[in-house]
Amino acid sequence: MPENMSSVNPETNADSTDSKDYRGYLLEPFGPIGIISHTSNEAFVRQVNDLLYEKRLKRQQENYSPYVNSTGYLRRDFTISATITRFETGEGKVTLNQTVRGHDIFIISDVLSHEETFTLSGVPHYTSPDDHFRDLLRIIMAVSGKARRINVIMPFLYEGRQDHSISRESLDCAQMLKDLYNLGVANLIIFDPHDARIVNAVPLMGIEIPTSAYKIISTLISKNPGLHIDKDNLMIISPDEMAVSRAIFYASMLEVPLGLFYRDRDYTVVDEEGNHPIKEFRFLGDDPRDKDVLIVDDMINSGKTMLRTAKFLHKKGARKIFCAAPFGLFTEGLEPFNEAKEKKIIDQVYCTNLTYRPKELFNTKWYVDVNMTPYVARLIDAINVDESIGKLITPIEKFNSLLGQIRIEEVMG
Repeated sequence: MPENMSSVNPETNADSTDSKDYRGYLLEPFGPIGIISHTSNEAFVRQVNDLLYEKRLKRQQENYSPYVNSTGYLRRDFTISATITRFETGEGKVTLNQTVRGHDIFIISDVLSHEETFTLSGVPHYTSPDDHFRDLLRIIMAVSGKARRINVIMPFLYEGRQDHSISRESLDCAQMLKDLYNLGVANLIIFDPHDARIVNAVPLMGIEIPTSAYKIISTLISKNPGLHIDKDNLMIISPDEMAVSRAIFYASMLEVPLGLFYRDRDYTVVDEEGNHPIKEFRFLGDDPRDKDVLIVDDMINSGKTMLRTAKFLHKKGARKIFCAAPFGLFTEGLEPFNEAKEKKIIDQVYCTNLTYRPKELFNTKWYVDVNMTPYVARLIDAINVDESIGKLITPIEKFNSLLGQIRIEEVMG
């Protein structure tokens, strides 16, 4: 691929196109946009606010849309200030610092942030996902009855991994979704959930599931201008059978081979947690020797699964090994990935800025941050006017355009 492939810009190329299909009538804003954040993700929300303002200002200057002069359509600051107060007992409350009456409210919640603390009986306590979810419910209750509509953007789905019950387990994810619906949430936007079938728990609530795949791929290409996207040079790898549908999507969009690891279990034995123990991991797929590989999963938790897969592929002679997941949690620290980088087992790891990342992550030689703020701003912009967002949720046309550009430049190069 020619060097000028670096001209692919993941910050602007993904979401710059606005729909001109007004479905036969003028789309009116549902109400003035109001964006509320937890204290843990204010920087992310501020970036979304600024991008949304710039997008709508450009439309107004160009008189692009039929609704640019609607009341509240363009404001320099769409954010609504809310204060979360904690008592010494650990209980809390939310206070809105300005009116939300008649607003189309978007609450952006990062349940994974754990840098915030509050005092519990005189002892510092790190804010947990449970605490963040309770704060989200408090914000919803504070705006209920006043806001015209309530939308929640929860990139990482709270309790998303507890999506089904095995042997008398709690159904936390289903109950969480019902709580949001019962409090009047009209739309819930989540990214790359562990299992998208959780939407069946609340069939009457609008749930949108955009993916980060396009942003990850466009960022990968921009950071690696010599990367060849073809069946002879690149493979997509699923680290286990749970991630196979995501890997199939990547492989299908890029038109490259797919490799799959699966867990060979001993079904004659049941452990204390009600699971069948794993005898070994087995690999199905083409030989990865002398090919670049991209390992994709829904999250990097401890990183053990991703690194186990990378080590196997490295031994098999894979060329460059890239890892990608929407959410980088790194619950057991960064040292295992630092070691893998030093041993040249992995080249780069791609995760989005949809959730909290530890500051030391940005000082590593292997991490690449995928900026999703333009995408989130575009989603808010579209939902506010009830625009169809099908092409935003599954950006097949953008994938085809990106790959077409690559093919043309390879031929010309």
